[in-house]
Amino acid sequence: MQKNKMNVLQGFPEKGQDGLRQRVNSFYDMLADIYGADKLILKAIKLDALSLMRSRQLEKRVLGLQKILLGDPTLVAVPTLPELPPILDKMEEQAAEYLAHRTLEESLEQKISRKLQERHEEYIHEVKKQLLKEEGGPENPQTLKKYAWVEKMHSVSLSSSAMDFLRPSTLQEIIGQEKGIRALMSKLASPFPQHLIIYGPPGIGKTAAARLALEAAKKMPHTPFSPEAPFVEVDATTLRWDPRETTNPLLGSVHDPIYQGARRDFSEGGIPEPKPGLVTEAHTGVLFIDEIGEMDPYLQSKLLKVLEDKKVFFDSAYYDPSDPQVPKYIHKLFGEGAPADFILIGATTRSPEDISSALRSRCSAVYFEPLSPESIAEIVKNAAVKLNVDLSDKAAQLISRNTSEGRKGVNLLADAYGLAMYSRYSAQPGGEDKNDKKIFISEELAREVIQSNRLVPAVLPETSVPQIGKIHGLAAAGYLGSVLEIEVVSFPCAVAGKGKIRFNEAAGSMARDSVYNAASVLRKLTGMDISAFDLHFNVVGGGNIDGPSAGAALFLALYSTLMQVPLRQDIAVSGELSLQGKVKPVGGLFEKLYGARVAGITCVCLPAENLCELPSTFQDMEVIYINYIEELLPRILVKECPR
Repeated sequence: MQKNKMNVLQGFPEKGQDGLRQRVNSFYDMLADIYGADKLILKAIKLDALSLMRSRQLEKRVLGLQKILLGDPTLVAVPTLPELPPILDKMEEQAAEYLAHRTLEESLEQKISRKLQERHEEYIHEVKKQLLKEEGGPENPQTLKKYAWVEKMHSVSLSSSAMDFLRPSTLQEIIGQEKGIRALMSKLASPFPQHLIIYGPPGIGKTAAARLALEAAKKMPHTPFSPEAPFVEVDATTLRWDPRETTNPLLGSVHDPIYQGARRDFSEGGIPEPKPGLVTEAHTGVLFIDEIGEMDPYLQSKLLKVLEDKKVFFDSAYYDPSDPQVPKYIHKLFGEGAPADFILIGATTRSPEDISSALRSRCSAVYFEPLSPESIAEIVKNAAVKLNVDLSDKAAQLISRNTSEGRKGVNLLADAYGLAMYSRYSAQPGGEDKNDKKIFISEELAREVIQSNRLVPAVLPETSVPQIGKIHGLAAAGYLGSVLEIEVVSFPCAVAGKGKIRFNEAAGSMARDSVYNAASVLRKLTGMDISAFDLHFNVVGGGNIDGPSAGAALFLALYSTLMQVPLRQDIAVSGELSLQGKVKPVGGLFEKLYGARVAGITCVCLPAENLCELPSTFQDMEVIYINYIEELLPRILVKECPR
């Protein structure tokens, strides 16, 4: 190969200065192959020829060649342009002699190796080890042993986790999110796809839907996504970056040669090395950022700039665009930037108000709904089919009553499967599993797993028996709703007119204020003064009531205990109560209705002003709309309390 390079070098046509320049560049390339790039630079530094090598003046570069090839640092006379061809001819002859000598040495070494090969194998092995040691090779018996260990570790692995195995493989397998998936595909599977933010509670399939939506979009001819379009996934809570731009895994950074550990050949030449980030890795595909609401606000601003430019630009004080030693790809990254044309899909459990307004303005919103118990039961049954186990209907229903997340339901099923496998294995003599029947997960097995996870059912235990002084309210937190059990007991006070009120400290000050509003409305409707009673209000479980929306429920519980009239327990009430007895509208309606459905409540009482906000998903639930609290009394009071 070296002879061929010499032939090519000598065969360059003399076409003026350009031909000489090409000839000199090839000569340097040949020297780099002979000595190695690192050793060539060190040799040039030792002979005071490094600046001559990097010079743009052809005559100085030839002087650098003379110093390196002749090994003479005392040469200072810069040849003129007419003198260059004969000088190059002479140096080429010297280089040819050096290569011939080197070739002869290599030929002799090969003959010696062949002779040694004919002798004893052990002797050859020792010679090879000695040669490796003398040549300073990277391998030795210890490193080779560790290499074999690493290879062995790569060749074996555990099976995939339950979540990997049971993860949905098609969009149709994502249960309970039909509307959300339709909205997602309408924005992604388009000739002009949009950036998206998926809102919803955890464990309902946001990440799986984003991944599968891209796969579905790739198969559509009208979308811009190619079959090789990447899906790059990252969690915003793990994005650690330095404002000084020393590191940024999302956008990329520059490794400067002195402080940040660029490659050895770059650091010796003082060349900065750009490191493209995840946005470049996602080029022409999708960048999925989970929990995008947790991202640093300043990093969000930088990401928005990338979304506009569709490129990432790098900067470094060490970068010299005129340095001929800088590789082409580094010139291109510094000059034109790293491409970052992708579709951003974010997912968050936060409400839209908690997300940066600038980010929201550039992204379309897609809302995923909380899962109903029926949807969770269906998810668990589908997972049981993949596991090839028999699952009883009661076990699926029990799991669905103890979680509001599809992911948690699948985890509970996997726990029950593992427990069933362990029980079968430990029951066999000697621990051998000779039972070829399918695993059966019963209600008792599911209950044992649920108890070991310390889960509390979200479904109310009993709603058919009316009770005095107890009512169900509704609360919302994030994208999830819950049912509040509110109870009140009354006692005649010891001193007339000096009754006391005791209320949960954890419930909040606004809920306590709602008690006084309820007392005033009660006195207005019945003439009864609560100062004649000692009252104890309690929110079961110590729930916090964030806002006045429990006013109507507190009034009903107070009315029931003072009038000794039982209330229906299959109804939940939400609404702020004014001093005139008017039921004012409330927020978080969608989440509250979901909480009622999960708890098994089939009838809900809401303010009349919330009529237009009722989602179509809940048309099967009975909803009572009222303007004033007295309108609800005939429908919720029970004439006689069953014993």
